[in-house]
Amino acid sequence: MIELNLAQALNGALDTALSSDDRVVLLGEDIGRTGGVFRITDGLRDKYGTDRVIDTPVAESAIVGAAFGMAIAGMRPVAELQFLGFSYPAYDQVINHVARIRNRSNHRFTAPLVIRIPYGGGIGAAEHHSESTEAIYAHIPGIKVVVPSTPRDARGLLLAAIEDPDPVVFLEPIRLYRAIKEDIPEIYRVDIGPVRVERSGDDVTLLSWGAMVKETRQAASVLEEDGISVEVIDIRTLTPLDRDGIVASVEKTGRAVVVHEAPLTGGFAGEIAATIQERCLYCLQAPVQRVTGWDTVFPLKRSEGHYLPSVDQITAAARRTLKE
Repeated sequence: MIELNLAQALNGALDTALSSDDRVVLLGEDIGRTGGVFRITDGLRDKYGTDRVIDTPVAESAIVGAAFGMAIAGMRPVAELQFLGFSYPAYDQVINHVARIRNRSNHRFTAPLVIRIPYGGGIGAAEHHSESTEAIYAHIPGIKVVVPSTPRDARGLLLAAIEDPDPVVFLEPIRLYRAIKEDIPEIYRVDIGPVRVERSGDDVTLLSWGAMVKETRQAASVLEEDGISVEVIDIRTLTPLDRDGIVASVEKTGRAVVVHEAPLTGGFAGEIAATIQERCLYCLQAPVQRVTGWDTVFPLKRSEGHYLPSVDQITAAARRTLKE
């Protein structure tokens, strides 16, 4: 076992993948010489050389397009885009090529590539650096969307994503990179798909992913001080979505609160809420609650605290379900 934060766990996963499979290459802006904007690839160019850890121009569409070409040629590229808000120029490549190649080629080709993207607010970044628009990628058939919230899951899910035969958008919550440490094995995998039950309970289910798992965990502790038994579910894979795991929890508790920092309208909480009402309607004791960001552009540093869902908002939503 080794104690690592989330950033170190990702670096270790990339190191493991590069050392065990010659087909794995990394590409992205500044990932070689400087180790990436968040230093996730720090030290890997010196260890594996410039042919496998490749600094690219500032051109997101070209990065994903090049990775796509490598993937269908038999390689296992891992592309890094510096922020989720910077990924939109590459959206054409993702939606029209990466996601469609298996269907378009009648299964003759696939695109086993990973697109790593730091995302989310809470670090005082400037415009376009704090986006949380994971729902637009979860909406695209043909790709998987993974969002770890712990060092253990980050390492295990990234290794599974690199080995997956299909493309994976791998979203990394920026404010968790160095927030916590965890003892984790050196070599292991975490299956893409199943939810993680972080805490078992009987009265209400709190569901979240990525950075918001931290506040959700804290809210559960506050509620349990008042004698409320809380189940916390870390979704961790938006597509494929583990609907059975979600349903199993809500059938037990009869109440659900879904938490994410993305805007309310069109946010992925709506998909989860729809799944719950379709499959758990007769088990529900109260309407499903959503705790989300606002339907506005993510604000600058001084207003972040007003935008991001808080522990108080989550506990208030859970208490509303218990009053029904």
